[in-house]
Amino acid sequence: MMKTKWILNLVCLIALKSAMLLNASIACGEDLGDLRSWLERENRPALDDQGWARRPLSRSEAAQANKMLWEDHVARIRRERADEWKAKRIQIDDKEMKFEYRVFGKPNATGRSLYISMHGGGGAPAAVNEQQWRNQIKLYQPDEGVYLAPRAPTDTWNLWHQKHIDQLFERIIQDAVVFEGVDPNRVYLMGYSAGGDGVYQLAPRMADRWAAAAMMAGHPNDASPLGLRNIGFTIHVGQRDSGYKRNEVAAKWKDQLAALRGDDPNGYAHLVVIHEGKGHWMDLQDADAMAWMAKFVRDPIPQRVVWRQSSVIHPQFYWLAVDVENAVAGAELIARRKGQAIEIERAEGIGRFRVRLRDDMLDLDREVEIRMGDRTLYRGKPRRNVIQLAETLKERGDVELIFASEVQVEINQ
Repeated sequence: MMKTKWILNLVCLIALKSAMLLNASIACGEDLGDLRSWLERENRPALDDQGWARRPLSRSEAAQANKMLWEDHVARIRRERADEWKAKRIQIDDKEMKFEYRVFGKPNATGRSLYISMHGGGGAPAAVNEQQWRNQIKLYQPDEGVYLAPRAPTDTWNLWHQKHIDQLFERIIQDAVVFEGVDPNRVYLMGYSAGGDGVYQLAPRMADRWAAAAMMAGHPNDASPLGLRNIGFTIHVGQRDSGYKRNEVAAKWKDQLAALRGDDPNGYAHLVVIHEGKGHWMDLQDADAMAWMAKFVRDPIPQRVVWRQSSVIHPQFYWLAVDVENAVAGAELIARRKGQAIEIERAEGIGRFRVRLRDDMLDLDREVEIRMGDRTLYRGKPRRNVIQLAETLKERGDVELIFASEVQVEINQ
């Protein structure tokens, strides 16, 4: 055994020397052997305690480690969550979310679409909200995809934008990807009345999960449109829907979105429709939103990220991350990637954050620079490692939001 390992090491050393002479790279796979052994263990020791998990990986090793970790994640979901998906009930802590779904059409080459459709109601008896949910299940029909209507866990006025909703929706998406073959880049959010209130809130604060969102007959409350930069967003409201000034607010959002689009022509794709003569019920004219949304596919690593923290704090957004204890509502972070550089355009209410990187964003084998104005905040070669791959997978459970490297940035250094 020792002799075999010695021979393998010698072969690897010769290969590495040859690669250096040829100005190329080659992966010997020693770190991946450690990862493979760790994944095969029934009782896994903490990954943080494994020295090999912090060793630098080559591009090819990172890609293979990504694949291994994702396959392990899928196997775990199938093992641990099959019952909840079959029962159509998800529980996290003390909140339970029931759901029903229907499947339409044939899946695309990348998998099925997923439409999460939120019912109306709100501050009403449970029986009323239950009926609203039952109505929502039958309300819309996409040409293709999984149409899923969840039942809000509470019966309060803000039933769709309390903090537990974010976790429950994350879980639904993760399960749908595994059990229904959903493409994580084609997930859509929609809702009517109180469900529309939820779209106004959840679309920007969870924008890195959606390809597009459709708001029907709702009110935004304290929501901001800034986070909508990289998704499609459509609003449908009846011209005569004056309750809570929904029609007036929709018109104001139309102006805001148009202004944002004017300043940033590659972002803020939107469509606002005020249905003439219609009140709170639009006679299903709003169903056109489904075909409009279907044109959009999520970009998980957009060139420009506009992140504004809502009252529900999120620790990550696309390829940016913060420590929750350092995050405050209303903080804004705007960053753009350009070649081998990350340019920080704005950091308001935040002094420390992390930039997450991977090889389809830029070349991690070359020097990377992070700058703000004329200040260089970081310059160097970020290291890929298993720890970063595993941590970002654990955080999001999203194969498209796994990152091999991370750089911590101090604005006030």
